[in-house]
Amino acid sequence: MLRGLASRWSDRSDRDRTTAASAWAYIRTETGSAAVLVAAAVAALIWVNVAPGSYATVWATRLAVRLGHWGVDLDLREWVNSGLMTLFFLVVGLEARREFDLGELRDRRRIPLPLLAGISGMLVPIVLYLAINAGRSSAHGWGTAMSTDTAFALGMLGLLGSRFPRRLHTFILTVAVVDDFVALVVIAAAYSTRIYWTPLLIGLGLMLVVLVVRRYRVRRGLVYAALGVAAWVAFLHSGVDPLVVGLLLGLMSYAYPASRENLERATGLFRSFREQPTAQLEREARQGIAQALSPNERLQRMWHPWSSYVIVPLFAAANAGIRINASVLSDAFTSPITLGILVAYGLGKPIGIVGTASLATRLSRGRMRPPVGWGAVTGGGTIAGVGFTVSLLIATLAFHGRELEEAKIGVLSAVVFAMLATTAVALVTERLPAERRARALLGTAHSLVDLAEPVDPARDHIRGPLDAPVTVVEYGDFECPYCGQAESVVRRLLADFGDVRYVWRHLPLTDVHPHAQLASEAAEAAAEQGKFWEMHDLLISRQDELKFKHLLAHAEEIGLDVQTFEKAVKQRRGADRVSRDVDSADLSGVSGTPTFFVNGRRHHGAYDIGSLSKAVVAARDRAILVDGKGGRTR
Repeated sequence: MLRGLASRWSDRSDRDRTTAASAWAYIRTETGSAAVLVAAAVAALIWVNVAPGSYATVWATRLAVRLGHWGVDLDLREWVNSGLMTLFFLVVGLEARREFDLGELRDRRRIPLPLLAGISGMLVPIVLYLAINAGRSSAHGWGTAMSTDTAFALGMLGLLGSRFPRRLHTFILTVAVVDDFVALVVIAAAYSTRIYWTPLLIGLGLMLVVLVVRRYRVRRGLVYAALGVAAWVAFLHSGVDPLVVGLLLGLMSYAYPASRENLERATGLFRSFREQPTAQLEREARQGIAQALSPNERLQRMWHPWSSYVIVPLFAAANAGIRINASVLSDAFTSPITLGILVAYGLGKPIGIVGTASLATRLSRGRMRPPVGWGAVTGGGTIAGVGFTVSLLIATLAFHGRELEEAKIGVLSAVVFAMLATTAVALVTERLPAERRARALLGTAHSLVDLAEPVDPARDHIRGPLDAPVTVVEYGDFECPYCGQAESVVRRLLADFGDVRYVWRHLPLTDVHPHAQLASEAAEAAAEQGKFWEMHDLLISRQDELKFKHLLAHAEEIGLDVQTFEKAVKQRRGADRVSRDVDSADLSGVSGTPTFFVNGRRHHGAYDIGSLSKAVVAARDRAILVDGKGGRTR
């Protein structure tokens, strides 16, 4: 059975019916932007080889912004490299913070491994580069050979689709954030010509002001924007690359799920506006809705598409231009700069990342291990050899003239090599026997559990075998139209898989569905007579018939003692049971319906049959690998 499940697990899922969650949206955006990034790099290569004079002239155009005696005067390439790229690092910091607050890294015990892998994945390439360039003046360009391009790496993983598990994105993201941060330190320490302490101290002081403002929960975006711009200008004048401002601001932005209280407040504000559509109430409604979301999510939604589709491609267009001919290529591939960068990324990155992960697992006797299998870790190590953005950034600081061209050729060659190597790893993994493939991709590390209240057969309403290896929990609302749409998917899921148990928990959204609470209590009244699921099926399929008179008719239709049922509903005997489910939803960070958990992990993304089936198969394979027998997990 594992063979069939592993085969189906590798299929793509259809995500057309619902909007994906933020983590998947991040990856999906990077997937699309990878193609735009490649197109921009190719366009730059064509441009510089067809009209080299205009390419150089355009990017050398000066642009000054002045306010009295203060101002910034940079050429267009510098505005892109030091200005717009600050927003790229803001997005990187935001996603790292989201993983720290809500993702895999909220379990702080999972931080050391990617941290060590990130550091080792920089040190090994540097050592290889220095070994090839030992005794040469080009050795000072070692910083070009160390940093993974976060956007390009995640984009490539996205293009490879389901050949690698989604948790690999989190692992590689953490590794990439580590070396992005270290790269910024390297730029400031090793490639800054001169440090001016007064503006540097002003910049650091402004970042401390941001911390204070955030502590007092100021939510005005203009306040942070003004402080960020001022800090950026201060760092620029200090001689330290101001890119660090973006990363720090991103790491400072909290991520948290929308709470039910904030959503109910937003609903109330909108209703007030609906009843009396004044400008003041419109403003309050907008603010209430915005405040229901974390600053992290709002900033990502605002800046991530710009970063992926505009800023990074512009950076590629400004920096990837290299005049290519037979002589240049011949010199480059005999140059220690080009070869050093290519070897550093092609061999150093996977050796550093995979080797460190393996060594840490051995030394910790399995207590510290990757969240995915070793096949996936190897694929992550090879894709980390994409060093496009930060590498080109450091190359422009470390080299000039012919050496800069050789460095750029090395960086671009490393990108191609990483893409080919990762594809090869994926193809080899696909050809493994089903059980070995599942182990190579999923690994045996225990999953984090998002479901705060474990499933209790003595209390929960369960369909399917009690000892099934996979448990699907749905928090639902009988009046929610999306729950009604999901019901057919759940039924098909249970029909397709005989080893899945399904649990319904109540989450009536009383602020938007006036009959939801009554319907939930009616289902519990039916449960007293042993017919919860019969009542559940009627309620979810007849969502326009949830008034009290309809409930009595439903009770009669499924053969209940109507008088006993009516008494139970009027006395609200099921209210405590519904309230316990609502409390458990709050503990698990659930604020909307339907919300699914698969073996305790929250299911992000679509709830079509393809997406849920893929989640079920992955959970079952992991349960078999971790438990050894597919034993039941919560």
